[in-house]
Amino acid sequence: MAGWRAVVGVGGGIAAYKAAELVRELARRNISSTVVMTAAAQEFVRPLTFAALTGRKVITSLFGSTPDEVLASSVEHIGVAREHDLLIVAPATADLLGKFAHGLADDFLSTLYLAFDRQVLLAPSMNTAMWEHEATQANVAALRARGLVVMEPDAGELACGETGPGRLPEPARIAEEAHYLLARRHDLDGETVLVTAGPTREPLDPVRFLSNRSSGKMGYALAEAAAWRGARVILVSGPVELRPPLHVELIRVETAREMRDAVMSRLPEASIVIKSAAVADYHVARVPAQKIKKTATRLSLELDPTPDILAEAGAEIERAGRGQLLIGFAAETENVVAEARRKLQAKRCHMVVANNVAAEGLGFESDENEVTLVTQAGDVIELPRAPKRELADRILDEALKLRLALYSRS
Repeated sequence: MAGWRAVVGVGGGIAAYKAAELVRELARRNISSTVVMTAAAQEFVRPLTFAALTGRKVITSLFGSTPDEVLASSVEHIGVAREHDLLIVAPATADLLGKFAHGLADDFLSTLYLAFDRQVLLAPSMNTAMWEHEATQANVAALRARGLVVMEPDAGELACGETGPGRLPEPARIAEEAHYLLARRHDLDGETVLVTAGPTREPLDPVRFLSNRSSGKMGYALAEAAAWRGARVILVSGPVELRPPLHVELIRVETAREMRDAVMSRLPEASIVIKSAAVADYHVARVPAQKIKKTATRLSLELDPTPDILAEAGAEIERAGRGQLLIGFAAETENVVAEARRKLQAKRCHMVVANNVAAEGLGFESDENEVTLVTQAGDVIELPRAPKRELADRILDEALKLRLALYSRS
């Protein structure tokens, strides 16, 4: 990545100071910034702040003060528009939303917007009543209809003391959205990817449950990677402590039965199914209504198998004949490749992603992993240790090859 260039337009709202953190978050993602401030924004933050953070001139006016500056500034908005990959406006005030929606251009930022023919990202911030006003909502709808990305404001306590939607989204979240818009690929356009992630919890009584150490990080990385490559993504997640990826439909479940029901109900929509969840193998068939009291005697549990979601999905995919691709995961402690091959055949998968969870510092709860891909064609592909987000793209690379092979045979 050679790096991207973004214009950060700062509107006149109390949240203008957060644009400084946004510039830093963008730099962490290899996105350099040129800052444009409205006159109102300069009442809240001095241009010097952004000049120090970016190392670049901060544009504060449509016109210069000398004849030479006036001549240069008369077309500067055109040059800035052509030199940058993305226009971000944060905070996008009600005034700016109205100007953009109606094509008004009376300062540098609004004229730049009309000259900007690439992607535009708006992060609104204002009082709740202003955000919910029908005029503002009509402006937002018009802008979204033109292809602009308008983020939903966060809800919470506002500077005016009221509580509700209207807070500027967190700078890291805005930067993440900007990175998504700039970095996304399109090789999975038109595909619907169904991903399962995390553990399931099987109740023993009202306060205890059976589960495992899965963090869900691999499944969430796969969902994010698929979305960044243009796919529509449905993520069925067990209970995890992770923030949902952008542009992903999230379905939260608790038990294996709930995960099974969610997967099978959405299965017909998916062209690629990736079962990365670590589903509990057993559950208590009859959960007591009251907490089991601790005693000095041994306690025995009678456990029944949970639904085999991967096998059921494999059988349904084979029966339906829709050309869907099924990828399973195998967390093993020994004989990794042999167990992956067994699972591949038994569950009717096209590929199994296997990893040795006994390896120190890898697998469950780790940000890194190393895996082996075993395919229906007999290929064994070793993916060395890497961050899970990087591995997710490598897995999707192989999935795409298999998907294209399925297309060619159908």
